[in-house]
Amino acid sequence: MNPVAEIQVPSGSRATSFPFLDLQAQFAAIRHEVTGAVERVLETQQFILGPDVQQLEREMAERLGSRYAFGCASGSDALLLALMALKIGAGDEVITTPFTFVATAGSISRLGAEPVFVDIDPDTYNLNPGQIESAITSRTKAIMPVHLFGLVATMDEIKSVAQANGLAVIEDAAQAIGASYHGNFAGNIGDVGCFSFFPSKNLGGAGDGGMVTTNDHKQADRLKLLRQHGSRSKYHYEILGLNSRLDTLQAAILRVKLRHLDEWTRARRRNASRYRSLFAQAKLGDLIRLPVEPPGTNHVYNQFVIRTQERDAMRDHLHRSGIPTEIYYPMPLHLQPAFRYLGYKSGDFPNAESVSRSVLALPIFPELTEAQQQSVVTSISDFFGATRKLDDQLED
Repeated sequence: MNPVAEIQVPSGSRATSFPFLDLQAQFAAIRHEVTGAVERVLETQQFILGPDVQQLEREMAERLGSRYAFGCASGSDALLLALMALKIGAGDEVITTPFTFVATAGSISRLGAEPVFVDIDPDTYNLNPGQIESAITSRTKAIMPVHLFGLVATMDEIKSVAQANGLAVIEDAAQAIGASYHGNFAGNIGDVGCFSFFPSKNLGGAGDGGMVTTNDHKQADRLKLLRQHGSRSKYHYEILGLNSRLDTLQAAILRVKLRHLDEWTRARRRNASRYRSLFAQAKLGDLIRLPVEPPGTNHVYNQFVIRTQERDAMRDHLHRSGIPTEIYYPMPLHLQPAFRYLGYKSGDFPNAESVSRSVLALPIFPELTEAQQQSVVTSISDFFGATRKLDDQLED
């Protein structure tokens, strides 16, 4: 589904349609800032690693508390570059989660290494640190936790296991810009942090883009080389790298948006709090599981994901009422055809499999209105009211 496309409301529905993510509303509020930034780049004609890229890298590093930040072509490339910087390749293993976007494990496989999955915590949806140790072998080189939906994984435990076994930690922070864990920002806790600027992210560009962060000078030097064909000077190549540079136009737009990120994050958190209040008033606690926010974490709600055993029927009802939703993710990676070669089977990771059948993301974008949120919760309440009524009739 296009995240900015509107749901068409069936004839006779009392709900008003609105998008799952309203990027047009976001743009309307910053139009002049964005167009001014774009025009500035067009005037300079410096489209590749221009001044705005360097300035964005400095601003991001300062914001995250990281020594180094390097823009790249996408969040997927950020993961690939991180693995390459750590010299992970054929025959190596990287432990990660099966409940995530394909790029997480795909980047590992792309280099000839093997993604080794462990199950998730069913409450946070993040990698379960208690299962990592048993998955470590002599070939394991790194752990790649994902800060899913905007909630940082349990990094203290993950880092403890990594340090005890001499493993690197690569943070997939694609959905977690600005999220924190006991005072430390996502992407600045492990050895390398990876971000995505895909348009639907909390900090999204006008196309693809990504960034890699680190505090290690050696890794920083390799990352800078790798994103530009392994070259420091024209036509001289020290190592084999990629063509993965953040476009200067994207950097200019992202610098504008970065100034508004804290405001947008507060709005997302406000909307999450409002959802909690509305669901509490609807008394649906026994039927819906809301997102958790463990002590010491600061959730940035790239998605607001609920769980219910009635997910598919409820989603159909919401669609008919003009309420947009998304499913992240309907099939865990270990069951995807692309990863069949790894030899996993149904039942290997029961939490990931159960969650994939029951999660549903509700609109949470900053410009979401109270009335729109009320319509979401009312429609869900109506669904369960009708379901309970039918159950009562069947029992009679």
